[in-house]
Amino acid sequence: MLRRKARRAQGDSAEHGADPLDAAQERRVRAVLALGGVPQADLLDGVQQVRLRLLERAAKGYETPRDVSAWAAVVASNLAMDWHRAKRRQERLGERLASLRQHEHPSGEDTSVLSLAVAQGLDDLPDAQRQVLVLRFYADLPVRSIARELGVPEGTVKSRLHTAVRALRARLHEDEVV
Repeated sequence: MLRRKARRAQGDSAEHGADPLDAAQERRVRAVLALGGVPQADLLDGVQQVRLRLLERAAKGYETPRDVSAWAAVVASNLAMDWHRAKRRQERLGERLASLRQHEHPSGEDTSVLSLAVAQGLDDLPDAQRQVLVLRFYADLPVRSIARELGVPEGTVKSRLHTAVRALRARLHEDEVV
């Protein structure tokens, strides 16, 4: 049903000449979803959800977001958080690592160990900290954009980032990965 709605909405957009997400925005959305814990098999649905929400905004007469890329990354991050809450942690870990390996990263043993440790560390973070960490370092959004899109002060984003990085660093040292 969701795919059908998204395809229909996307078809309407195609009649007007363009997909609401360009290729770079779609890659960013996929990365944010994957890093947020969404399994590879569900990434297409997540991307379609983001497209659908953008099209629904337009259909309701809302202005196009000032920074569509940042808006889409935040929506993807929220979708990932929703999915994350609904699934058990151990089921997601293997799927997340599989989706990360599909990107152009070296596949050496050291990289695999580090990827596993980072994924486990991300799982251990509270949702809000994981969200800002993924948006800042994986979606490469500036603090100002994250704060604006999440509707929180920049200081809150900075505080969450600081706490998340410190916790992740401690976890990596604890596991003797770094």
